[in-house]
Amino acid sequence: MQALCRKLGYTFNNMKLLETALTHPSYGGDHHVPHYQRLEFLGDAVLELAISRYLYFEFPEVDEGKLTRIRAGLVREETLCRAAKRLELGRFIRLSVGEDRSGGRDKPSILCDVMEAVLAAVYLDGGFDSAVDVIRRALADDLHPQMLEDHLDAKSRLQEILQRDGGMPRYDFISMEGPPHAPMFRYSVTVNGIVLGTGDGTSKQNAQQEAARNALRAMRNAK
Repeated sequence: MQALCRKLGYTFNNMKLLETALTHPSYGGDHHVPHYQRLEFLGDAVLELAISRYLYFEFPEVDEGKLTRIRAGLVREETLCRAAKRLELGRFIRLSVGEDRSGGRDKPSILCDVMEAVLAAVYLDGGFDSAVDVIRRALADDLHPQMLEDHLDAKSRLQEILQRDGGMPRYDFISMEGPPHAPMFRYSVTVNGIVLGTGDGTSKQNAQQEAARNALRAMRNAK
């Protein structure tokens, strides 16, 4: 728990809140202890308010429609899953034996839920400003102004950049994992046979957008 607190940049007064945020319903049912679903419900609202406030002040000239699209990109499962992996939340989740064996620590849906639950736990323990600090730390470079613009349409931005040098991005299907009702797609984006980035998403379009975002991020970091 202390290791996770260091990653979060926040020390809990009531560690039971964090423990509950890390408890999957499968574990809670087996051991008759509270699990994270109620915290997840609250954390979703905390995250949306925090991101809405951030975007409102970060982009004073941007209209409501574009702000809504940028916010949707920041609060979606793929972004929260990436934040959870950045914090290594999977290491700390309490799962039933069966869920653990089936790869629960790496499931995007579980990582997303736990990320929201942890934010709610911070909010209840330390208030809204503390939750905002953890959100900024967790989302990291996703909140960079250039990355925020990418959430509008990363594929179009990538194509525009590549076309300046005569290139054209190509999106290739890599794999599909998970159950039929909740598939997770993976795509790569290449130009002239060179892989620029890969991305996961709950739909083919989301996976391609994520691949484009990762390509844009890699191209900026290479400069």
